[in-house]
Amino acid sequence: MANDPIHQFQIQEFFPIGTLGNTEFHFTNSAFAMGATVAIIAGFLYVATSKNSLIPGRLQSVAELSYEFVANTLRSSAGKEGMRFFPLVFSLFSFILVANFFGMFPYFMTATSQIIVTFLLSMTVMLTVVGYGFYRHGFGFLGLFVPHGVPAAVLPLVTTIEVISFLSRPISLSVRLFGNMLAGHITLKVFAGFVASMAGLGAIGVGGAILPLVMTVGITALEFLVAFLQAYIFTVLTCMYLNDALHPGH
Repeated sequence: MANDPIHQFQIQEFFPIGTLGNTEFHFTNSAFAMGATVAIIAGFLYVATSKNSLIPGRLQSVAELSYEFVANTLRSSAGKEGMRFFPLVFSLFSFILVANFFGMFPYFMTATSQIIVTFLLSMTVMLTVVGYGFYRHGFGFLGLFVPHGVPAAVLPLVTTIEVISFLSRPISLSVRLFGNMLAGHITLKVFAGFVASMAGLGAIGVGGAILPLVMTVGITALEFLVAFLQAYIFTVLTCMYLNDALHPGH
């Protein structure tokens, strides 16, 4: 079980919370990982911004850089109007980034390796886009699916493609994040398992474990980069989709 690369993604029940009808609810390792992620973010932001110094220290500088990074990303994709969605976008970026990094520590669950978690994050984005789009533009929001300048003969086909593309967004958002975190952690666990297995074979095994060890270190560094990139990609796509809610016309 220790060498099983899939075991790290299994949901483990810690203790029961209660029942609703015939359904039992339990506090799990996934819930703990998500709760710890939120606690880390809230604690960091509280400590970093509590002094609010004119000359920022290290923690305040990191908090301010994070703010500017997300704000610039949102403004570049959705304009100044997009800043009304900043709390949502910043929360998503912070949660995904910290959850990805949190899962890099041994024996800790990676919440973003669960498809249900990434799908709910994606649906939060899409429901916000649809809800705000209809709230602001009414049925004019449906203009998102009718590109300007398309000949009438091919308009039904183009509109169908646009609708399918829109409906596939939460799937692509969730699967991209889930798949990258799942595949990366499995690969890392496999190479780490090679190191442990070969090191137990004696002197020859220790020599043979050097290459898997080097690969493990390299993949670990790559996984930290992927953890950031996936949070960034999710954020950029979220900003682009929110721009559709603000400006549904092509």
